[in-house]
Amino acid sequence: MWPTFITLLRVALAFVTVSLFEHGFTYALVAIGLTIVVLWMDSLDGWVARRTGQTSDMGALFDITGDRIVENVFWIYFAVAGAVHYSVPLIVITRGFLTDTIRTLGFEKGQTPFGEKTMMRSAWTRFIVAGRFMRGVYGGAKLIVFCALGAVLAVRQGLEAGRLQPNEPWMRPLEIGTDILVVVTVVLCVVRGLPVLWDGRDLLLRQRVPRVRD
Repeated sequence: MWPTFITLLRVALAFVTVSLFEHGFTYALVAIGLTIVVLWMDSLDGWVARRTGQTSDMGALFDITGDRIVENVFWIYFAVAGAVHYSVPLIVITRGFLTDTIRTLGFEKGQTPFGEKTMMRSAWTRFIVAGRFMRGVYGGAKLIVFCALGAVLAVRQGLEAGRLQPNEPWMRPLEIGTDILVVVTVVLCVVRGLPVLWDGRDLLLRQRVPRVRD
């Protein structure tokens, strides 16, 4: 129960967080702090599930659903706000639909994305997709890039409100560094999705669409 509650709370908090970016410099700073909380809760629900003995295959799948919603909420908002190009959420969402479709097919056959029953077949695909190290790297990348994008929006709010002065020497490096972080995070997203498509290709290719008789 508690892990599910944490996942739902994290999703709701993500929507609240992005809405704060539009309400001025101070609220944008609060939103950056909440972004850290939202991304940290990604690991909290799993930890609580293990500590309370409430781990399950369905719970793991629900956790991934929560992760996907949170990730897409932030990317879509930053694209709408003009902080990233619209192609970024398109890539992330497309990757999510493809991998989640294959994971759903695997789930029907008793396979899970992570853990002992992971659908990943080889050592290197398990490392890239299901390994804690790479999952941590990707989670950390999202945390950093979302906070950096939030900082860019906060700077814009500060300039509009006269709280910050234009042409500060650190502003340009912030924008350049954030652009690099976006590219790195999107590349990680795609790289971690490709092994799912490769190892799950048989699940997808074996699907048969029944004929409809006239």
